[in-house]
Amino acid sequence: MYQQRKEPGTVSAVRFGPFSRALSEAVDHRGLSLSRIRAHLAARGVSVAESTLSYWRRGLRHPSTPRSLDVVRALEAVLGLAPDSLVVLIGPQRRPGESDRRPSLTELRQSWTETCTLLDELSESPGAAVNAKLDVVTVVDVLTMTAQGRIAEISSTMVVRAREFGADGFVVTHQDEPGTDMEATTVFAADGCRKGRVRRSTSSPGMVFELLFDRGLAEGETHTFAFTLRLAASVRSTCFHRTVRSRMSAYLLRLRFDPDAIPARCVKTVREREELAPVVSEPLHPGPGASVSAYFEGLDVGIAGIDLIWE
Repeated sequence: MYQQRKEPGTVSAVRFGPFSRALSEAVDHRGLSLSRIRAHLAARGVSVAESTLSYWRRGLRHPSTPRSLDVVRALEAVLGLAPDSLVVLIGPQRRPGESDRRPSLTELRQSWTETCTLLDELSESPGAAVNAKLDVVTVVDVLTMTAQGRIAEISSTMVVRAREFGADGFVVTHQDEPGTDMEATTVFAADGCRKGRVRRSTSSPGMVFELLFDRGLAEGETHTFAFTLRLAASVRSTCFHRTVRSRMSAYLLRLRFDPDAIPARCVKTVREREELAPVVSEPLHPGPGASVSAYFEGLDVGIAGIDLIWE
């Protein structure tokens, strides 16, 4: 991602982060002191304290304001980096005082746990792994967003392969943004399945539901089915991620935005776990039709999706 020759380790840090490591290695590679970098920034009309640069470099502080983003963009130019290569590592930011803040990791885990307790209601063997008879081969998710940056609709097409004889349905777990009214979220079976039981959490923004096939599959047989979620009372989205529970051949995620509500940045991400830094962090650029797509191949167990950064 450098505009000049660079070392492999530095390239990896700039691509995958975290921000502090990427900045530190880029500074070392450029061979400039922080005072010289500050002088270069000043020549570009950007003012920042040397102590702030030091804090960012050591991970003691993090760019968090619109002005900070201007400084980071200028840093990319001074350090010879591609545009937005550091910006995408900052992650989603909130305006001061925004009520729809991103929940903490503890809150996310608690919310997910509360939603997953509903799985036992749909299982013949409470505590057993769901969808154990199926491998997910390929998934296509298409999201339609509103003018307020909320998810209005999620249309999913899935290809599964039976591990053993008799697999006749799939259980979906859906976890939404805090504040979403799950009672206003409806499920529609579109193709290759019919809707079964639906359970909504009263303590978290989550739900689980069955999609039933017309017959049991033979071992090794593949089956394609599709469904749609319509969210009548969602909140503004900061991301959309799919949890990958076993190796998946391919995943395509498409987001269709309202032309008047396109995020400042979209970032394709892959994480091994929620609490870990991304192993993939790549900027995406909305194209004609105000849409953006992320394509993943050969996904292992983890979390894959798109982060949305609003300004």
